[in-house]
Amino acid sequence: MFGVLAALIFALWFFSGILTPFVLAVCVAYFLDPVAARLARIGVPRWLGAGLLVAGLMAFSLIALLLLYPLLISQIGVLLARLPTYVATIGARVQELLATLEKAMEPMVLDPRLTDLAVSQVGSILVWLGTSATRLIGGGYALFNVFTFAVVTPVVAFYLLRDWPRLMGRLETWLPRRNAAVLRQLAHDTDRVLSAWLRGQLICCGLLAVYYALVLSAVGLELGLLVGLLAGIFTFIPYVGSLTGMATAILLAIGQFGSLRGVAMVAGVFLIGQIVEGYIIYPRLLGDRVELHAVWVIFALFAGGVAFGFLGVLLAVPIAAAIGVLARYWLRRYLESPLYLDPPRTGA
Repeated sequence: MFGVLAALIFALWFFSGILTPFVLAVCVAYFLDPVAARLARIGVPRWLGAGLLVAGLMAFSLIALLLLYPLLISQIGVLLARLPTYVATIGARVQELLATLEKAMEPMVLDPRLTDLAVSQVGSILVWLGTSATRLIGGGYALFNVFTFAVVTPVVAFYLLRDWPRLMGRLETWLPRRNAAVLRQLAHDTDRVLSAWLRGQLICCGLLAVYYALVLSAVGLELGLLVGLLAGIFTFIPYVGSLTGMATAILLAIGQFGSLRGVAMVAGVFLIGQIVEGYIIYPRLLGDRVELHAVWVIFALFAGGVAFGFLGVLLAVPIAAAIGVLARYWLRRYLESPLYLDPPRTGA
């Protein structure tokens, strides 16, 4: 087993440059399999249901791209045009805050060089955010190979979705007979945890992206559409994505409004979003079925991204879910074993 695991890790590393569209196709097939199974139960042939689902998903993605990409590009143009004004306004507000702190800290006096450094660093951070967003949105086609993601992924996803029950049945026949029942139960638990997490995150990301984009635009934030969509999408990283989006939006609100009222409205939008996510979306839709701790998910996403880039991000949560199920199984076995239950032996 260790040899097989080592071979898989080596193959993943060796072929990491071409595996991303195939892993993405597996994710698509896994996500759409329950819908394809329901269509098959009502009489729709599996091949036809798979084709309709993949075509529908690609059509939805294409429409979203055609509608959103020009809007995002226009938002990037607004950001680049307003960036010097934002930097100057934020610098003035930071200087006012430091002056207030200096008066409050008398007789201690802040070094003027420290004040200038703080102002320049805030401006540098905002400039970096603007240029990074420009590279991310404007260079999207350079980051992702259009052919592989637009052609290879749908084709592979169709064949995997069409043959999914047959593939799972073939894998089941390869399990060692003595341990087949345990392995099937572990696979079932992993599927339950992973599907619940993926469903919850997709629903949460979609709802929050729409909410943030609409409400931030409604309160008057010029870059509300861009910041809202990115904040909603990056919500799949627990806490980190939402906090980063809120900090970016507040920083832009300071640069645009320059008043406490505007900043408070933007902060209120994100606070309401977090309340809705934590007390409505997850409890009502998923309950306690998600058994992946937020810290474990954050570590898995960052570790996968560092090790294999975007491919590692795709594989991070499935691997984390499988490791979590195995760890709980081994812990139950340990708590039921003589190693844990037997009292310590004392020698004469």
